[in-house]
Amino acid sequence: METPVNIHEIKAHLAEYLKAVEAGETVVIARRNKPVAKLVPVTPEEVRKSPRPLGLAKGKVTIDPACFEPMDEAEMAIWETPALHTGDPRHPEHTPAPRKREAR
Repeated sequence: METPVNIHEIKAHLAEYLKAVEAGETVVIARRNKPVAKLVPVTPEEVRKSPRPLGLAKGKVTIDPACFEPMDEAEMAIWETPALHTGDPRHPEHTPAPRKREAR
């Protein structure tokens, strides 16, 4: 299937196109009828035969022991003061700043 398929069509019928790719076909994905990517089957060489081993980063990461020490009052105040965190858009008390109008 070398005919380009638009993104909207791929999103609506992804499972069907994945079945076609699993059967060995190549799907060309297009944006506004211009090809931008190919969806191709994975070759047997690319498939991992065994599970990824655990502990690959062992000895490469260290955590400062001070990380586990209790915080003093000043540090606790930073974490517990909601006014300090209202700049975060995910904070329940966040109010976005009004947008400035551009001069025309």
